[in-house]
Amino acid sequence: MAEWLSGKVALVTGARRGIGLAIAHNYLRQGARVVALCSHPDGVAQMQAALGGGDQLVCMALDVRDEAACRQLTQDVLARMGRIDILVNNAGIYRSKSFLNHSANDFRELMEVNLFGVLHMTQAVLPHLIEQRWGRIINIASTAGKWGSRLQSAYNTSKHAVVGLTRCVALETAQTGVTVNAICPGFVQTDMVEELKAQTAAASGDPEALIKNVLSRVPMNRILHPDEVASLALYLASDAASAITAQSLLVDGGMLMT
Repeated sequence: MAEWLSGKVALVTGARRGIGLAIAHNYLRQGARVVALCSHPDGVAQMQAALGGGDQLVCMALDVRDEAACRQLTQDVLARMGRIDILVNNAGIYRSKSFLNHSANDFRELMEVNLFGVLHMTQAVLPHLIEQRWGRIINIASTAGKWGSRLQSAYNTSKHAVVGLTRCVALETAQTGVTVNAICPGFVQTDMVEELKAQTAAASGDPEALIKNVLSRVPMNRILHPDEVASLALYLASDAASAITAQSLLVDGGMLMT
C-alpha cells in the first residue's frame, strides 16, 4: 500500500508521550517527515529514542505559550525542510479542582497552553499553508470540549475554546485547500488519565474508582489506546479527508453521541 503522507512535512506539538507520540509515530510510518515538539529540552532525547525515524525525524523543544518562539520555529522548519503541510496541535495540560477552588491564575495557566498554544502555532503556520493551497490543521481537543463535568471547569473551558476556534478558522480557510478539524478523545490510556486516576483514588479511597466510573459510561467498556486516536489523525491529514473541515470528531468508545 502506498504511504499516505509521502513527501509531507508534519509538525506535532506535545509529542513526547501519549497521543502526540502515537501520532508522530504513525505519520513517520506513512512517509511523512516529522518535526516532533515537546515543552522541555530534557524531553527531546526521550522523543528521539521513542520515535527513531532517522533522517525523517527532527525533535525539538518548544514552549507553545511563547508566540515569538512559535513563529521562529516555523521559519526555522521552513528553512530546513522547505515546506510545512500538517500541523497537529496536541500540547496540553490538565488540572482538577472544584470551580470555587480554581483561581483566575489556574484558568490562565490552562488557557495559555491549551488554547493560546493552538492559536500561536496556527497563526504561525497557516499563512504558509494558504500560500501553497494545501494544508491540514488538526487540533487535539477532548470530550471535555463537548460537555460539562464537575471539577474540570478550567480544563473544559479551554477545550470548548479549542473546538470553537477550530470551527472559526475552518470557515475562514474553507476555499483555500486547508482543512481544520478537532479530534475529541475520551478516556485514553495516557499519563494524564493516570494522574486523574491517582487524584480520584486519593479522594475516594478506591484505586479503581475512576476506571469503574469511566467504564460505566463507555459502551465499549474499555479505556482507549493512543493509537486509536492517531489513526483518525492520520486519516484527517491525508488527501482522502479533503472534504472534511470544521468538524470536532469524537474518539470515545461511544460515550457521547452527537
